Amino acid sequence: MTNSMEKDEGISFSIPIPEGVNLSVNGRTVKAEGPNGTIERELWHPGVHIQVEQKDDGNEVIIKSDSSRKEVRAITGTYASHIKNMIAGVKEGFFYKLAVVHAHFPMQVALTKEGNAVLVSNFLGERKPRIAKIVEGVNVEIKGREIVVSGINKEAVGQTAANIEQTTKIKGYDPKVFQDGIYLVDKGVGAGL
Repeated sequence: MTNSMEKDEGISFSIPIPEGVNLSVNGRTVKAEGPNGTIERELWHPGVHIQVEQKDDGNEVIIKSDSSRKEVRAITGTYASHIKNMIAGVKEGFFYKLAVVHAHFPMQVALTKEGNAVLVSNFLGERKPRIAKIVEGVNVEIKGREIVVSGINKEAVGQTAANIEQTTKIKGYDPKVFQDGIYLVDKGVGAGL
């Protein structure tokens, strides 16, 4: 016979807060401030607690769960990853590099006047340009046949890179033969220069 009164032990993650980064938790909102800017995110789930603790060797953020249920453990780990990405973003930033490849039609890639979208002209000889949306807070630089997407929010930078890459996705052509398009070639932490 098993004891049904056993205590349900949760899991805990501890993330050190590096020098020059300020992390605060106000209710459901987690805010990270650093040399590159500020990111705010709402992270809340029942049974998951986020708090900043002062230590002798520096501050750290603790993410704890009340339960060891699979779903709650997964949410706790996800929140730990989000907070690590927020810290890395405000400290160093993220970048994605894309390569513009064309063999058949010389396509032109440019930013709109407002700077909120990327225009891909003459793709496959099309008359109408294709448009890829740039997510707010993301910087896009076009250097010849290379596009560098950078910013402090990893999700926004990744979504913008995906928008640009998806703009030139084509159906009905063999990608091994017909390689025209814009493709992700590198990504990482930092400026990407």
